[in-house]
Amino acid sequence: MTFSALRAAIIVFPGSNCDRDMMVAIEQLTSRRPALVWHKEASLDAADLVIIPGGFSFGDYLRCGALAGRSPIMNALLDHAARGGAVMGICNGFQILTETGMLPGVLIRNAGLKFACRNVGLQVCETLASPFTSGLAANKKLIIPIAHNEGNYFAESDELNRLESDGQIAFRYTDSKTIGPANPNGAARDIAGVISRNGRVLGMMPHPERAMSYLHGSTDGAHFLLKSLEALVS
Repeated sequence: MTFSALRAAIIVFPGSNCDRDMMVAIEQLTSRRPALVWHKEASLDAADLVIIPGGFSFGDYLRCGALAGRSPIMNALLDHAARGGAVMGICNGFQILTETGMLPGVLIRNAGLKFACRNVGLQVCETLASPFTSGLAANKKLIIPIAHNEGNYFAESDELNRLESDGQIAFRYTDSKTIGPANPNGAARDIAGVISRNGRVLGMMPHPERAMSYLHGSTDGAHFLLKSLEALVS
């Protein structure tokens, strides 16, 4: 498969606000515009990669991602993932993936109860085989921005131990030259992103689509997305 043949779809909910940003980022890298799929649709039309973007789906009522996780399109997404299709959830998308049970753990209110919006340092972890990390050197540091109020990753100790031993922690917050503490939200074991047991589903709180150019202050988001896309078409 080539970039021009890669079929990407971005699910759009009421309150999504990073869907167009992600569409532009993927088109910038592949020269092919992803499909925007409204949450009330019932099909993903054989997409190779499905992205759940950041934002505040349904205004974050009840819990972040709770209503979105029960939208009609989610049945098609679950079927897509069950067939081994690739799924990427960014920020609110990560929250939605935990709500559906596609990824373990939950995202709760930030420590300090304040909205966090700034660049953070990320460390790439050694993981099981996954297109989302296979092109990145273990321990590589990235600078990618965050913007969330509920990014505090939580799971029970036994689950955290299993995630570590099974290689499912994709990214951890780490020290960098950015302003503020390395861990911006109190996430357990500094977890910024996790992947599924088959490596085909990724959830992460930072926004790679906002680090696509030197004008953004970092191109590390473009690097991460490019390596992920290259792995998916290889």
